[in-house]
Amino acid sequence: MDLFALTRRLIDIESITANEGAVGDFLYDELLRRGFEARKMPVEGTRANVLATWPGHAHPEIVFSTHMDTVPPFITSSEDEGRIYGRGACDAKGIIAAEIMAVEKLRRAGIFAGVLFLVGEERDSIGAKLANQHPIGARFMINGEPTENKLALASKGALQLELVAHGKMAHSAYPELGESAIDKLVEALHRLHAMKLPEDAEIGPCTKNVGTIQGGRAPNVIADCAKADLFYRLVGPVDELRREITAVVGELAEVRFLRETPFLRLRTLDGLPTMIASFGTDIPSLTNWGEPLLLGPGSIHVAHTEHEFVEKAQLVEAVEIYCAMAKKLSC
Repeated sequence: MDLFALTRRLIDIESITANEGAVGDFLYDELLRRGFEARKMPVEGTRANVLATWPGHAHPEIVFSTHMDTVPPFITSSEDEGRIYGRGACDAKGIIAAEIMAVEKLRRAGIFAGVLFLVGEERDSIGAKLANQHPIGARFMINGEPTENKLALASKGALQLELVAHGKMAHSAYPELGESAIDKLVEALHRLHAMKLPEDAEIGPCTKNVGTIQGGRAPNVIADCAKADLFYRLVGPVDELRREITAVVGELAEVRFLRETPFLRLRTLDGLPTMIASFGTDIPSLTNWGEPLLLGPGSIHVAHTEHEFVEKAQLVEAVEIYCAMAKKLSC
């Protein structure tokens, strides 16, 4: 299969997070067919990471990595003259195809790189966390995410939290007999909206999103419970932000910090255009896989959308850029 055919074949295997077994099996078989030494790293159930190196080169200095899982819903592939469409086209099945083609081309040039394809990036990076316990001694890891083939100067971190407000139920005709958890939650969110967030002159601002709100029992019942899920994109250390969030919310709600990944400044290479990745990646969970670089074809602005696509020209360009990067790093 050529670059475009492989991209479409991967898209057409449904691999929404927690259901990556089939795409992992396909990649394992395909990599063996292409002459790699491939193995699976079991994660849970049928889910497994796929690691492949060349015979006689089990410990390459450079490993290319990205993820096999996608967000819902599953969208089958299609194409026109300039683009390939479907779920995972740019995030990140087109990247998988480009990395495989690049590593094959590098082999012909005498550079023996490996590939590591992971499960769970879209949710909790469970595959990356497991892989991090089994490094193979690589000096560099080129991670693929849709950056429009620009090298990321930095990747924003992430802080996910839940606000949980508690109240007391009462008949809505007598609100003085109850205590509205929704009122408390609304006030807590209002205070967080007014809070000044950190900024970095090069990276930009820390941002906040209120993703979900739930609460109450019925329109005629004073709400005894309410909660909201929030997601911050970080541009620096997180400790002070956590303290300020907790202080601002005060007694209005319980603050439950669920997950965080650190802000990272990344290695660059001369001659490549650069960008700032405002999104998260597996990189913070792969600290034992070498110094990270971040680049891939496709735009994050169409990832996770109903019209996700990748430009064919960017896929072709990515293969050449990946090869050039590896050659510079191996010097």
